[in-house]
Amino acid sequence: MRADRLLSLLLLLQNRGRMTAPRLAAELEVSVRTIHRDIEALGASGVPVLADRGPAGGYRLAEGYRTRLTGLTDTQADSLFLAGAPGAARELGLGADLAAAQLKLQAALPAALAERARRIQGRFHLDAPAWFREADPVPHLAQIAQAVWDQYVLRTHYRRWRGEVRRDLHPLGLVLKGGTWYLVAAVEGAVRTYRVSRFLAVDTAQERFERPAGFELAAYWQESTSRLDAVLHQQTAELRLSPYGQRLLPMQFGAAGTRALADAGPADADGWVRLRLSVESRSVAVGDLLRLGAEAEVLGPPELRRALAETVTALAARYA
Repeated sequence: MRADRLLSLLLLLQNRGRMTAPRLAAELEVSVRTIHRDIEALGASGVPVLADRGPAGGYRLAEGYRTRLTGLTDTQADSLFLAGAPGAARELGLGADLAAAQLKLQAALPAALAERARRIQGRFHLDAPAWFREADPVPHLAQIAQAVWDQYVLRTHYRRWRGEVRRDLHPLGLVLKGGTWYLVAAVEGAVRTYRVSRFLAVDTAQERFERPAGFELAAYWQESTSRLDAVLHQQTAELRLSPYGQRLLPMQFGAAGTRALADAGPADADGWVRLRLSVESRSVAVGDLLRLGAEAEVLGPPELRRALAETVTALAARYA
C-alpha cells in the first residue's frame, strides 16, 4: 500500500507541479504527517523533491525531472471505462484505482496533451443522477460487481413489488441508468433486470456459470428499454396546453413531451395549442398530467378526462 501511495505522490507532483502538504494529504486521503514521511522516503530513494517555504510554498520536483514508472495495474486498467463517472467508480470500489490510473495516464502523456487533458477535466463534469433525488443505497454493489467479473452464481434475497423472493442468479452485467444501478442476470433460462438497491441479501456461491453465447449487455439493455417504453406508453391523451404549459411539457414528460409539441396544431388567439401525448396507464397518467396544473386541459379519451375530473373534485373537497 505504501509503495502505491509513494508512486501516486510522485505522479501528483509531476502532473500538477507545486502542491502543499495539506493538499497532497487530501488527495491521497492520509494525514499531513504521513505526507512529510513519504516526502522524506522519496528523497532518500533519489527523487529530487524540493520544499519551497512561505505562503506560496509547497513541495515540487526539480526542474526537468520526470518518472516513467507509469504502468497500470489490472484494477486500474479495469477502472478506466468509468473515467467519466467517478461517483460510479467509488460505488464499485474502484475510486482509488481510477484516480491512480488517471495520474499514470497523465504522466505518460506529452506535456501539451497532458495540459489539454487537465483543461478538459477542469471544464467538463458528468453528473449522472437526476436532480433532487438521493442515490439508492447499494450495499451489495461491490460484491455483485465482483461476481459479474468472476462469473460466480449469486444466491439472492430480493424485494419485488409483489413480495420477496429468493433466487440463484447468473450475473451478466451492471448498468447505471439515471443514477440507479441495475443488475442484468440470467435465471431459469431467461435474462431479467433487477434493481440493485432492492437486494436484501447477496451470497456469492462457490459455483461458476457460463455466459450465454452471443450475449451483449449494451444490445440487451437497448432492446429491453425500448420494449419497456412500448409497453408503458400504450395510450394517447389529447390535450390543450397554455403557452406556459408548453414550456412545462418537455420538463415533465421528457422526449415524449418534446415529440408531442413538435406535432402540435396551430395556436389559438390565447396561445393555447392542441396535441396528442403518449402516456402510461390511466392511474399513472392522472398523476403525471396533474403536474401540469391549470396549464393543461385533457380533452380525451373520455375515461381519462373523467378520472382527472374525479381526482380534482376530491382534491377540491379535501382542501375546501
